[in-house]
Amino acid sequence: MKKTLIAGLLLAAFASFAAQAQQVPLPSTSDAPSGKVANDGGWTGSGELGFASTTGNSRTQNINAKLNFSQETDQWKNNAFLTELRAKSESKVVDSSGNTINSFDETANDFTTGASAGYKLDPRSYIVGAVRYDHNDFGAQLWQGVVSIGYGYIALKDDRNELSFEVGPGYMRFRPAATDVLIDGNEVPQQTQVEEQAVARGLIDYKLRITDNTSFDNTFLMEAGSKDTYLQNDAGISVSMTKKLALKLGFQVRHNTSVLPGIKMNDTLTTTNLAYSF
Repeated sequence: MKKTLIAGLLLAAFASFAAQAQQVPLPSTSDAPSGKVANDGGWTGSGELGFASTTGNSRTQNINAKLNFSQETDQWKNNAFLTELRAKSESKVVDSSGNTINSFDETANDFTTGASAGYKLDPRSYIVGAVRYDHNDFGAQLWQGVVSIGYGYIALKDDRNELSFEVGPGYMRFRPAATDVLIDGNEVPQQTQVEEQAVARGLIDYKLRITDNTSFDNTFLMEAGSKDTYLQNDAGISVSMTKKLALKLGFQVRHNTSVLPGIKMNDTLTTTNLAYSF
């Protein structure tokens, strides 16, 4: 029920973005300042996909996919995203009869989605509302949902650089990862209680065009609360092969300040993907 509510909020936020794009008049080029082209208000997006599989002496499968949508007009600065990571690998296990068998088990399953809507007060500052939901079967938290509102500021924007900041209060609900309890000599997963807390959300987003076909981007997210502080940094280098296709190398770090015994605070993910812009 709670997951359905969070998913509904995300869909509602995304639907509102589309409505805003239709309601806000598109400024013409003649209305733009001299030497600048006014924002046309259209949505742009990109998709990434990476896949690897091995067979023979070892068997593994992993896939990661990303979708990102953005829109910027003279009045709005909006974004929506979706990521998925799944992996399986073969390992040797001992069954109840003492026999060693090969087991092909899931080792990663992470789904994240979110959206933000920013209403510009002037060309640089804006009020932003954001939502994010993450479900990770192998992370420090089984799932977490965050709703926030805050102030954003575009500190730098030119032909090569774009730097923006967001800060504001929010509310988080999350369920820590399940723990194993020893019952009659067997480890049994024990479900944890749902936690909730007020958080301070901060976001730093930077984009750099290094050359005509090479770009760098880095996004840092902080959601700080009294029970747990969540930090995430995503960095990526993209090299264009055509106007639409590019190769992208990405590196993600996630950190939780408060975790249960036996669970690591840091998770990292390195990806090499084919990216398509639309």
